[in-house]
Amino acid sequence: MSPSVAVIGTGFGGLAAVIELKRRGFDDIVVLEKADGVGGTWRENTYPGAACDVPSPFYSYSFEPNPHWPNRFSRQPAILEYINKVADTYDIRRHVRFGTEVTGADFDAVTGRWTVAVSSGEPVVADVLVSAVGQLSRPSIPDLPGLETFAGPAFHSATWDHDVDLTGKRVAVIGTGASAVQFVPQIQPRVGRMTVFQRSAPYVIPRPDREFGRWHHRLFERVPATELAERATWYGLVEGLSVAWVYARPLAAALRAWSKRHMRRGTRAKPGLFERVWPDYAIGCRRILFSDDYLPALAAPNVELVTQPVTAVTPRGVVTADGTEHPADVLIWGTGFNVQDFLAPMAITGAGGVALQDQWRDGARAYYGMTVPNFPNLFVLYGPNTNTGGGSIIYFLEAQAAYLGDYVSHLAATGRPLAVKPAVEQAYDERIQEQLRGSVWSRCTSWYRQADGRITANWPLLGAQYRRQARFDAADYEPAGTAG
Repeated sequence: MSPSVAVIGTGFGGLAAVIELKRRGFDDIVVLEKADGVGGTWRENTYPGAACDVPSPFYSYSFEPNPHWPNRFSRQPAILEYINKVADTYDIRRHVRFGTEVTGADFDAVTGRWTVAVSSGEPVVADVLVSAVGQLSRPSIPDLPGLETFAGPAFHSATWDHDVDLTGKRVAVIGTGASAVQFVPQIQPRVGRMTVFQRSAPYVIPRPDREFGRWHHRLFERVPATELAERATWYGLVEGLSVAWVYARPLAAALRAWSKRHMRRGTRAKPGLFERVWPDYAIGCRRILFSDDYLPALAAPNVELVTQPVTAVTPRGVVTADGTEHPADVLIWGTGFNVQDFLAPMAITGAGGVALQDQWRDGARAYYGMTVPNFPNLFVLYGPNTNTGGGSIIYFLEAQAAYLGDYVSHLAATGRPLAVKPAVEQAYDERIQEQLRGSVWSRCTSWYRQADGRITANWPLLGAQYRRQARFDAADYEPAGTAG
């Protein structure tokens, strides 16, 4: 048989899956995309200063290097341009149904196929269902009293309203995570007054960015090994650091000292600011941010940093726990994404009528982040415990696409839908959670962890170890509908 495959999403994960399947000769593929273009998070996030904090030669497909990156840490327009070029190069658009949002999917044990419900049009039926919606696709906004009463424009960084003129306005920014660190310096010079509300201070380290000029582009183009060397160098650095600051305490101490020096230098224009932005938790426990201009922006005369918790929103501004109302004309949420609710709000039902959200009520879990007991022929890309503390998610996605390709090839040969054995997934999850318990991520609250302390986002080891371990083995699976 030649299995049919339905892929949800056209970000880096969705494109990697389609390219791998087409490379293996599978062409019965439909890609369901709610928007009118490809790109995933890099299509959606257009806030000022949006950029990747992984060097571009590493934050790209290994099989599709780009010798024309404008910067070492490229901005959103360049990344989206790259994704569009990849989609054209590999003839992906003909598989895509744009403007098609998936609302749910059901597995039919009789036919061994998935029926995918969409917001408009007929359902899609496929042998294999691949979710490539990622972990960072659903903006999170706190449920605060008075939220809907705010009289001015209010928007999340991931849905930036470019029609709002910030010139001379009083702007309230809630959140100091990765997005805020990028957009705050961009808008600070033109706003009248900015109030930044910080719940938890991030560690900030220097960002070794540089422009890639024409001679770089010519060199990368004419001698591809030079770009490969750049990629390999940054792979070694970011992969090594990602585990070093999690497990190697001496190196973590050195990184902390480096960050402290950088943050002192960035805040020296405003006495007392450093003490308010210096974190009170172990370095690496939350995402470490790269920036040279965020802290100087906080030190600017027209910026106030507020560390009191936000308790309410009024028509005129933001109220903090000390009772102070901070006036604002515009409210910008830099509060990240709903990471723990994997695949939501889609309603996914597996064999025997099992709802995925019910099976995951105690936390999302999947075999190498991809396959789930009771959900035959369902694959999750960038799923539970596949986030990286410092490397490139594209490196992980390529490994997952290869796993998917091996699985679909096996399905084509046997014609039998498979589900990962519960005992196999259980043993894997116990091993991963045990490794995570020894990591720095267990020592503070963050978006990596659930309220009960379970870490559902991160992979505990190097990306190379994931790639080596996450190999398809038919012995890990059982025919759909049989006992484990």
